[in-house]
Amino acid sequence: MNHFLKKTALAIMMCPLCFSYGYAQNIINHWEATGNPVVTHKYTCDPAALEYNDTLFIFTGEDAEGGLDFYNIKNWCCFATTDMTNFVEYALPLYAKDFEWNKGEFAYAGHVIERNGKFYWYVSTNTSGIGVAVADRPQGPYKDALGKPLLTNENSPGKRHSWRTIDPAAFIDDDGQAWLFWGNGACWAVKLNDDMTSYNTDYGVKTISIEGDMEFPFTEAPWVHKKDGVYFLSFAIGFPERIAFAVSDKINGPYTYKGIINEIAGNSNTNHQSIIEFKGNWYFIYHNGGMQTKGGSYSRSMCIDKLEFDENGMYKPIIMTTKGVDKID
Repeated sequence: MNHFLKKTALAIMMCPLCFSYGYAQNIINHWEATGNPVVTHKYTCDPAALEYNDTLFIFTGEDAEGGLDFYNIKNWCCFATTDMTNFVEYALPLYAKDFEWNKGEFAYAGHVIERNGKFYWYVSTNTSGIGVAVADRPQGPYKDALGKPLLTNENSPGKRHSWRTIDPAAFIDDDGQAWLFWGNGACWAVKLNDDMTSYNTDYGVKTISIEGDMEFPFTEAPWVHKKDGVYFLSFAIGFPERIAFAVSDKINGPYTYKGIINEIAGNSNTNHQSIIEFKGNWYFIYHNGGMQTKGGSYSRSMCIDKLEFDENGMYKPIIMTTKGVDKID
């Protein structure tokens, strides 16, 4: 065993997460984050977070290494932490080529959600549509659940560009109803059926209305969560992208626009967020192009900063830092 493998094996043995909840299987890396970016041994983009059994799992795409002028993302990654400092990486759980219908092997943004002991990974594939993969464990491996797209451009009405059916975001409401949001150029939503691999055709596809004067038009990257009875819809606007948000008392809207919470993420045209509460703290997980020296719009890096709320229960603007977030004791 070479020095690197010995060092990695020793770190895994000492990691407090590695043997919790049976998650040790398929771990290939362990490190202590020293700030932003959190992951520095590869390029990571489009983070989506899931809390499960007191563990925060973060799923990303893997950008190709720098010097590019296009998005070259052929697989997804899975990371986990229990204290926001010690992180592990699992063996690659899903590849774009695992979806045989995925033309061009594009591994665009996705979102993992758990239901009844199964984990469902909704992924976008540029022009081919949105697929869903399933696994028995959060770290996978995952496999295509349908052998075809769950949603295609035919399910994204009112726009004509070919990459509009991207950026899925799943949410299970208090009543048990699961929803899936997505979109580029507009935001659409469906009610997922209990099997999580089909949707309610009687309800159909709804275009989510966002009311109010927006500084820039809706671009992409919807993300939904609920706090104190209020539904929060965050999303990217303009290009280069900022992250804005809107609120509603109904999950399918209409939503009222509240403003920008995250400005352009340094050295990156895109800005893709995940918002989650974990062990009493709220986090804003995103990507920038800040990993020196080859980071940029097409070689991005996952970052984590604090999310806070004002006296009205609305988001405070995100302060992007190189320090990152504190360790949870």
